[in-house]
Amino acid sequence: MNLRQIEVFRAVMLAGSVTDAARSLHVSQPGISRMLSHIELQLGLRLFERRKGKLQATPEAQALFAEVEQVYRGVARIDDCAQALKSGKMLTLRVLCSPSTGLDMVPRALTALGREFPAARFYVEVLMARDMVKRLAAHEADVAISTLAIDDPLLNARPIGQWTLAGVFPKGHPLEARRTLKPADILGERMIAFSPDTPQGRIIADWCLQHGCQPDAQTEVRAGQTACALAAAGAGVAIVDDLTARGCMTDRLSFRPILKAPSFDVFAVTNDNFAASLLTGRFIMHAEATLRQLKNERA
Repeated sequence: MNLRQIEVFRAVMLAGSVTDAARSLHVSQPGISRMLSHIELQLGLRLFERRKGKLQATPEAQALFAEVEQVYRGVARIDDCAQALKSGKMLTLRVLCSPSTGLDMVPRALTALGREFPAARFYVEVLMARDMVKRLAAHEADVAISTLAIDDPLLNARPIGQWTLAGVFPKGHPLEARRTLKPADILGERMIAFSPDTPQGRIIADWCLQHGCQPDAQTEVRAGQTACALAAAGAGVAIVDDLTARGCMTDRLSFRPILKAPSFDVFAVTNDNFAASLLTGRFIMHAEATLRQLKNERA
């Protein structure tokens, strides 16, 4: 029996008559009668006895119907599973992110994704770029959001937005009166600097070199969050990425964008050897939208 024959047989069993079965399937009564005759001929079984214009199922039909109902229950379970997957139930998204994106940008994107898929589960971990590569290559994560370019033959990294530089300083500092900061505004202050072997340190060093400035740095750090904490405590002024500046805002810290500061890409990174899940695709879309929103807020 093919699926159409099974459907017609079940409809007749449930309706108890050819007329009602035809009505439920939106087909003609003669078509149902012909199909029943064909099924009985094909199976070599008499499935119904016709008495006084009504159909009476034979024991063979009852036995066959029991098996058909099991199939339909299985189909119903498949449909339930598909609907659950569509809503995010039974699905997990494993997200890796750079420290700066893990403060504000990724949480916003995941919050939006959680509203779209309330039954989904998320796992989030903040890592350095080199550790993201290892985890993604081993398929121990579904997607990474990186502020540094990642070049690996197994991975696909596509830009989804940009970050730039900002100056952070304690609340009430004279720089707070400015809407944007010029290089001379910030480099003339006592600086909290990044170690020269860090990505931020290299970027800021190049930027200072372009402007012919050598910052007066009393304190050296390796992380943007540490720089923000020191600035909030009054230890000096720091240049950090604007994602970290926004994510570290407290009532003791302020930040301003730096005029004509360079911009750098934010990347969504996945493993090319594995198809992206629904959650992965939607998360990347939300991450891209969040970066656009942050850019508008900066403006």
